[in-house]
Amino acid sequence: MIYRASLHQMGIKMDMLIKAGALLSLAGVALLVWCIVQAVGVRRRSAADEAAMRTGLQRLVAVNFAALGLSAIGLMLVVVGILLG
Repeated sequence: MIYRASLHQMGIKMDMLIKAGALLSLAGVALLVWCIVQAVGVRRRSAADEAAMRTGLQRLVAVNFAALGLSAIGLMLVVVGILLG
């Protein structure tokens, strides 16, 4: 009986891990969409001034990498939760 109860608790923990990973992945994708919208805005505002456009886009690169990392970590959590669950 104790073994069965611990398996049930582990299943609940894996479900929480999957849900947390899915939320992280969705947050990363939302951040990627935000980066795209911001990049389009920078290009429209700074069409004539190439230096201003370059500066604006370079600031978005760090956010873009962070969003990709967040999505990757979320997907890793989902995979681990599925494999262990």
